Amino acid sequence: MQSNLILDTDSYKASHWLQYPPGTTQVYAYIEARASHVDGVDATLFFGLQAFLKTYLSRPVGADDLAEARELFATHGEPFNLDGWQHILDRHGGWLPVEIRAVPEGSRVPLRQALVTIENTDPAVPWLTGYLETALLRAIWYPTTVATISRTAKETLRAALERTSDDPAASLAFKLHDFGARGVSSAESARLGGMAHLVNFMGTDTVEAIRAIRTCYGPADGMPAFSVPAAEHSTMTMWGEAGELDAYRNMVRRFGRPGAIYSVVSDSWSLARAVDEHWGRTLRDEVLAAGGTLVVRLDSGDPIDSIRYALESLGHSFGFSINGKGYRVLDGVRLLQGDGIDLSSLAHLCTAIADAGWSLDCFGTFGMGGALLQKVNRDTFSFAQKASWGVVDGEARDICKRPQGDPGKASKAGRIASHRHRGDGRWCTAIEGTLDAGEWQPMLEPVWRDGKLLREQDFADVRARAEAGFGRSAFP
Repeated sequence: MQSNLILDTDSYKASHWLQYPPGTTQVYAYIEARASHVDGVDATLFFGLQAFLKTYLSRPVGADDLAEARELFATHGEPFNLDGWQHILDRHGGWLPVEIRAVPEGSRVPLRQALVTIENTDPAVPWLTGYLETALLRAIWYPTTVATISRTAKETLRAALERTSDDPAASLAFKLHDFGARGVSSAESARLGGMAHLVNFMGTDTVEAIRAIRTCYGPADGMPAFSVPAAEHSTMTMWGEAGELDAYRNMVRRFGRPGAIYSVVSDSWSLARAVDEHWGRTLRDEVLAAGGTLVVRLDSGDPIDSIRYALESLGHSFGFSINGKGYRVLDGVRLLQGDGIDLSSLAHLCTAIADAGWSLDCFGTFGMGGALLQKVNRDTFSFAQKASWGVVDGEARDICKRPQGDPGKASKAGRIASHRHRGDGRWCTAIEGTLDAGEWQPMLEPVWRDGKLLREQDFADVRARAEAGFGRSAFP
């Protein structure tokens, strides 16, 4: 289906134009992450707005969209604002008269700070601010949540590398690989979530994310992420259990060369036989002679037990060195754990590997799928859009809600905006113009107004901004 922005909303939004007080000309709203349900995370990594602006708002609403919406709502049970949408077509050529401001993408923003604001720029359509909530909030909460989950994983991995590696920064960008494309609910989720992961890392198997970055963040000819030739169970089991050795040898001969990296899933039948006999004895010399780096992928069983067994077996066969921090590093071979990885299991695995005396350098990467791109929702960080200010009959009004039964859902009032202290970096959301400009830097920038993208952000800039805010103090 081709997108129709008039119908990219909740049904009840269609009736809201009749519910505002007579004389309403302005509605101002903000989006924030109100709370965290991820242990130890008290901030989000903002990302994804530009993709929405370029994909959905960069096409004006047309007469066909209006006709479709009019017919649908007529039989759906909702009153349709035909005159309001016709005004947008006639007066603005179908471009939505709204202004959207946002913090720079890639920013680390503490909870309960305004990430985005939106308001109508034409007093004839104050209802438009709230009408866009469904599409706009969805476009922000999902990629921002994935970026934050990915960023938290990066913190765990960096801490493990700092403990066990002589050069923690050398491989960090490739230590978490996106395996999530097949496990998400849609191709768009793969694109948005895959891009969000790549704000933090350089490894992915989600090809649609690369296309989306080129389209929405540029440069079109750049390569923002990488992968390697890798086996799956079907390409190994097609040889039959009796041909397992030949399947592995084929991988070495096809992909083993100086400088190359290739991954071979090695537990289709017996992991012990694979690492002890096939890789550890029969193919050892051929692997080393071919050059490159063999990555033995583990995909079943108890991860800690499997990892410890594979490390000891491959260490015995291929050898290892002791690095400057006293941890063992495998020679000529690496591991990949891609089953059951989430934030909790990743932290436990990193600790178990170090406690067993091995460096995290023994791992080419960890693969995360559903836990990265799919096992999240709007409540992971309690995202919400709330109206906070409006104008009725020329009079400005601060508006908010204060539910007695749930103080956590209380909203902010006024034309609020996010600010960061120029000295210590603290964030504060306050009424515009009420903070000392010498001490507090406004963080919301106009990015969209009346059909025009005002500030285009390159993906490299987003990554650099995210990395500048990275560290244990950022994600305790």
